[in-house]
Amino acid sequence: MANTTEAEEPMKDTALTHPILFFDGVCGLCNRSVDLLLRIDKEDIFRFAPLQGETARRMLPPLTGDPEIWSILYLDENGLHDQSDVTIQVCRRLGGLWGLVGLLRIMPVPIRNVAYRFVARNRYSWFGKHDTCRLPTPEEQARFLP
Repeated sequence: MANTTEAEEPMKDTALTHPILFFDGVCGLCNRSVDLLLRIDKEDIFRFAPLQGETARRMLPPLTGDPEIWSILYLDENGLHDQSDVTIQVCRRLGGLWGLVGLLRIMPVPIRNVAYRFVARNRYSWFGKHDTCRLPTPEEQARFLP
């Protein structure tokens, strides 16, 4: 996956009205995480876009061919975040008790990212893989980008 400096260029002219969480649309863990965020994001903060979708192709650098090394990505007014930083930034944005997860930022990034990559490499075998990206319900439609 590209680092933040490589990823910033395609998004330079894009104004964000909501932070976007880019997720692997066929990953069981990723979809469960999106379901959780849809339930707890009562203030309608986040928008969601599959890494396999049009929004990701337009706003992110090209993904490698191997989905097992893809990272969940989070784009906000401060730029693009990846790996373990996504969880920290999303939880800080949610605030309340979720904001306490932000305390993980005191752990060195290389250690956090090793743990992140271990889960990411095993996510399909542990949580399953769908044949196609999720289709949002009519109630969720406004929160999803193509």
